[in-house]
Amino acid sequence: MNDRQQIILQWVNDKQRISVSELSQICQVSEVTIRHDLTQLEQRHYLRRAHGFAVAIQTDDVDTRMMSNFAQKQKLARFAASLIQDGETVFFESGSSIALLAQYLADKKNLTVITVSSYVASLLKSMPCDVVLLGGMYQKTSQTVVGPLTRLCLQQMNFSKAFMGIDGFTVATGFTGRDMLRADVVNAVVEKGAENIVLTDSSKFGQINLNPLGPVSAFSRVITDDKLTEEYQQQLSAAGIQVSLVG
Repeated sequence: MNDRQQIILQWVNDKQRISVSELSQICQVSEVTIRHDLTQLEQRHYLRRAHGFAVAIQTDDVDTRMMSNFAQKQKLARFAASLIQDGETVFFESGSSIALLAQYLADKKNLTVITVSSYVASLLKSMPCDVVLLGGMYQKTSQTVVGPLTRLCLQQMNFSKAFMGIDGFTVATGFTGRDMLRADVVNAVVEKGAENIVLTDSSKFGQINLNPLGPVSAFSRVITDDKLTEEYQQQLSAAGIQVSLVG
């Protein structure tokens, strides 16, 4: 994927639906070139084309999800890493924002990271930390493990902080996730009673998904970008959750 295609995919994921003509203006190339790029991206299942538009697709692929709001997610990950202290044992879930945490751990000493994500584990291979990759049923697309064995492994683990992603939040539903089995893993983590931290961009707020994560009271902090509306900030604060906005 070249630099222009990365820009295209970023815009498609952020806007969900964008015209070929608008992408042509953004990238300062012809519509013919944009169509060629879209064809390549569609062939690799990064997006789909529809009558002069590029449309985002819902996917569990970590690389694809990471491209949505990538620059902002980097800022969130950098801030989250600043909360991790030397000598801690922490849990990393499988979200795309969580995966970016791996690149900001180089200065940590005596750190242990427990994760359900083989993708996260691979990113940590060059970091000076111990990595515990839990067992379970492997979801190939999301590159994470789930199921009863994963729950059993979690019962044997202790950690001080847990960093998790979400797919949605409303005041009526609380935090929610798209995938039932991954939601079950998050709920197993929450039951451990550590400092549970949500790491997500603000686009997830206002969305509703099938599977509840929580209860809301089990989470202590939300790290998100400064586009989060005042209404959601107040709702989270009223629930006793510290909100960290990263610009």
